[in-house]
Amino acid sequence: MSEESAAGPVRTVPEPLQRLGRDASFARGTWSSFIEVFGRRELLGRLISREIRAKYKNSSLGIVWSLMRPLAQLLIYYVAIGQFLGAARSIPDFAIFVFTGLTAWALYSEIITAGTNSVVNNSGLVKKVYLPREIFPLAAVGASLFNFAVQFGILIVATLVLGRPPIHADLAYLPLSVALILVFATALALVLSALNVYLRDVQHLVEILLLVLFWASPIVYSVGFVHTAIGGTIWEQLYLANPVTLAVLGMQKAMWMAGTTDTTQYWPDDLALRMLVATGICLILLWIAQRIFSRLQANFAQEL
Repeated sequence: MSEESAAGPVRTVPEPLQRLGRDASFARGTWSSFIEVFGRRELLGRLISREIRAKYKNSSLGIVWSLMRPLAQLLIYYVAIGQFLGAARSIPDFAIFVFTGLTAWALYSEIITAGTNSVVNNSGLVKKVYLPREIFPLAAVGASLFNFAVQFGILIVATLVLGRPPIHADLAYLPLSVALILVFATALALVLSALNVYLRDVQHLVEILLLVLFWASPIVYSVGFVHTAIGGTIWEQLYLANPVTLAVLGMQKAMWMAGTTDTTQYWPDDLALRMLVATGICLILLWIAQRIFSRLQANFAQEL
């Protein structure tokens, strides 16, 4: 095909029409978004690296600060709840028990907090260039995983120093616990990051909710106390339906040797099955969250 112009005939080649923008369908849209993010995996790696370096920029101790908060929490809960309130008398190796729960909670809360602010904090990029916007909460997830790895390394060292290395069959709960936290927290981070663009109060509400929800999981107290108080009721089942509660229990089952060998400690029935079911439900939530994010991201540049 050719057209006439002042400079002479111009040859044009017919090209097939291509769809611009995102596929709005529920199934194909998720797959196309995944392909889009995977195509930017190098950029995702750079964003994760930037998140980690920016957090400790110009600080003398650098990554050591990532350990200060959980260690300070461990000291407070060990002294206040373990010693003053006497929880340590019924929970063997109370320090490992608490630090295991704090390590799981830190991964969850950091993904939620950093993920909620991720799109707003990268408003400059959002307004200037087109990128799959999911890449920002995913970068927050990657940076949180790095901090989790550091804290988990400290937990391993602590178990070795105390002569309680987690070498047993229940160690299989560990990858399931981490996967459950990752899937559930990523789903929430996607939705919250999109909502925070339209309503900045969301980031403040999230901080308050995390303070409250911290006590909804057996991090600094034993699940046996909950069973004694509300065992056999619908409230106990609701308590155990919380994915974070199940993930914390899985981590304790894997890392807290004194608890798994002590027959007086209470563990919910069918913990592994509960975790598998919760992971499956959270995968569906993650899918729905991605579709919600995809719908809301269309006006990000205007709102920012």
